[in-house]
Amino acid sequence: MPSLDQLTASTVVKLLLIGDSGSGKTGSIASLVQAGYDVFLLDMDAGWESLAAAVKRNCPDRLASVNVETFRDKYKSSPMGPIMDGAPRAFISAIGLLDKWGDHGKPSTWGPSSILIIDSLTFLSDAAYAWADAMNPTAKDKRQIYGAAQEAVEHCLALLTGASFNTNVIITAHVKYMDLPDGSKKGYPTSIGQALSPTIPRYFNSVAACATQPGGKRTIQTVSTALMDLKNPNSFEMEKSLPIETGLATFFEKLRGAPNWTKKTSVTSTPSPTGMPISPTPAGSIQRITPKPSPISLK
Repeated sequence: MPSLDQLTASTVVKLLLIGDSGSGKTGSIASLVQAGYDVFLLDMDAGWESLAAAVKRNCPDRLASVNVETFRDKYKSSPMGPIMDGAPRAFISAIGLLDKWGDHGKPSTWGPSSILIIDSLTFLSDAAYAWADAMNPTAKDKRQIYGAAQEAVEHCLALLTGASFNTNVIITAHVKYMDLPDGSKKGYPTSIGQALSPTIPRYFNSVAACATQPGGKRTIQTVSTALMDLKNPNSFEMEKSLPIETGLATFFEKLRGAPNWTKKTSVTSTPSPTGMPISPTPAGSIQRITPKPSPISLK
């Protein structure tokens, strides 16, 4: 068996980024774009606009290095209330991209210069439940649906955080505050039901939290509190609190060093009619990107 001096640390980061709605999870990704990473955003929240605004403000020449795919199941009104409009396909469509992202190939082979982001696990879980429910229309016990959906989400986590998936991964999640047996509360990533949420952080070596401080200042927290358990492999050097504007870039640099790769060039994406080069693409289509040859320094 190998000893510690014979082991080699991974070259990629697997991060669970949790936080309440509006705490800056999606917008914080902009610092990684500015640092030179190619970002592939699996947008389940339809919330890509905050990232687009941050990138356009801080590093507009990097807009084309962000690829966005948005998947949301459609609902329609009915006399019985909102119902699914057709078969739910968001979950299956999203999972398909984890195997092959159009012309960009297999995400598991992209390496340390790219980041696959699922925003968010919360809405991916909702899509998984809708898929499982449609797959079992005769199920009388909804626990069967919950079990199938939880299993599907957990398999995704196992895939993305496994050693064979050689790409940086960030999964964002909203926070669910759960009552513990001792009467205290603990914040966990929101997913399907109660049982899965406490299990999710076990898949990640790094867990950080976006938080809004008194006065409205938003930060990325890296140290555990009574409400949230956080972690990272380099806690001795990692700052306890990082600015939301540059925090993720600093977090990655502390764990894996500054980006030092050579970019590959592909076909440039076509700007949208509104002039915003970064935009969600229809399910099943791909927005081609042109990574810039040299990263922009953080200020």
